[in-house]
Amino acid sequence: MKTTSRLMVAVMVAGSLAATGCAYNSSSADVYTASQAQREATVRMGVVESVRAVRISSNDGQPSGLGAVGGGALGAVAGSAIGGGRGSIVTGIIGGIAGAVAGNTVENATAMRDGVEVTVRLDNGDLRAITQSATGEIFRAGDRVRLLSSGGVTRVTH
Repeated sequence: MKTTSRLMVAVMVAGSLAATGCAYNSSSADVYTASQAQREATVRMGVVESVRAVRISSNDGQPSGLGAVGGGALGAVAGSAIGGGRGSIVTGIIGGIAGAVAGNTVENATAMRDGVEVTVRLDNGDLRAITQSATGEIFRAGDRVRLLSSGGVTRVTH
């Protein structure tokens, strides 16, 4: 197989692997799954005590391995194109290792998104902290908010 053909195949494989890593389950107060829609939710009222910016990992800190595999394949093909004979084998191995590390790093970075942790004092005096994706809705200490809870999922909204 020609070097150009191998490189094209590796780029297509890496691209398709990267695209699958873009899907994530949203923890936004604005996004409902089909099973959450048209379900009754308990509504509790309260006042925001504090707000803190956080980062949310959509892969729970556990990469799928697709980034490492795709990066490794691309790095191995690109590395093997350098040099000849034994040299191309060595550069292919080095390229594969470097590509796997880079692919894993990219996968972990794309799995992170901005979130907000909102601590609310309910009208009955209880404190609750809810973490959700940052959607542009701004919460400040003293804001009156609603906590909507259904099926173990709680959202904070104004």
